[in-house]
Amino acid sequence: MKAIVLCAGLGTRLRPLTFSNAKHLIPVANKPVLDFSIESLVAAGAGDVGIVVNGDSRAAIESAIGDGSRLGARVTYIEQPQPRGLAHACLCAEPFIGADPFLMYLGDTLLPEGLAGPTVLFRQSGANAVVMLKAVDDPNRYGIAEIEGERIVRLVEKPQHPKSNLAIVGGYVFDRNIFDSIRRIKPSSRNEYEIADAIQDLIERDLVVRPYILQGWWKDTGNPQDLLDANRAMLDTLNRDVRGKVDASSMLEGQVVIDKDTEVSGSRIHGPSIIGAEVRIINSEIGPYTSLGDRVRVVNSRVENSVVMDDSIIIDLHQPLVGSLIGRKVRVYGGKKGSAHRLLLGDACEVELS
Repeated sequence: MKAIVLCAGLGTRLRPLTFSNAKHLIPVANKPVLDFSIESLVAAGAGDVGIVVNGDSRAAIESAIGDGSRLGARVTYIEQPQPRGLAHACLCAEPFIGADPFLMYLGDTLLPEGLAGPTVLFRQSGANAVVMLKAVDDPNRYGIAEIEGERIVRLVEKPQHPKSNLAIVGGYVFDRNIFDSIRRIKPSSRNEYEIADAIQDLIERDLVVRPYILQGWWKDTGNPQDLLDANRAMLDTLNRDVRGKVDASSMLEGQVVIDKDTEVSGSRIHGPSIIGAEVRIINSEIGPYTSLGDRVRVVNSRVENSVVMDDSIIIDLHQPLVGSLIGRKVRVYGGKKGSAHRLLLGDACEVELS
């Protein structure tokens, strides 16, 4: 079975990080979100993966993923020339898919449970489509599915008075009928071709659309708080693994991962936290729920519940850095004693706090 990952979104809610990096490559627990997506598809039996990209993101994604062999996949890049919605992105992949059933996954979504369950349901039930759903407390924020028996009978986008609490979470299995339905629908009020409208067309043509109810958690990493929440959730799955050097005056608490050639001196690290390779942590306090990428430097500072990407430097902060997303090659330093700072910084910034 083939699969497509939709990665053509512009990532406007994560700017300035996405001015210089594709949102699907922002790390969660020191691994790009897109890596998790491709690994999930491979685990579900889809070794041929098409990544739908836009012109701006293609170079960065292709540089990071390459031919996919690092992740056990065979990757093809498919360009969506204009941002016309998820259904339009799916239709761009039709020449790659051909007439076979396929998996579709949103590239900024984390589904630790994976897509094996929906794939088995699709094959065993003879459905034309399977849509992954999750019960939520605030259904008016999501596209919602209404179910009768074993079939989805209606999809509603962000209903004011929802009749269901089952949100669409970004994982699908389709047969070729979905392409006919995409060609039949009209653009929405956003001037986009919505995948929910295409699935509704399948339903109205009396084709079988089955629900798969997700039991575990899922995260959309499309905005800063959701990205931090996803980082926390993935860090909770860590097993302790210390490969770097930790001096006698330092203390590690809980589930801490420290990669090779990293040195920790005079510091305390609270788990769950993950520290990349060639990092230097001196007289500092890290975590809990913190990811430091490769070659990061933290000196005389405290960093908590944050993501700090490769090659960044944090020095002499007299107040903690909390709930922050720090891009690559960023330098943050200084500051008077006081309340914590929360920062969202793109690549190559330099910030002096006062």
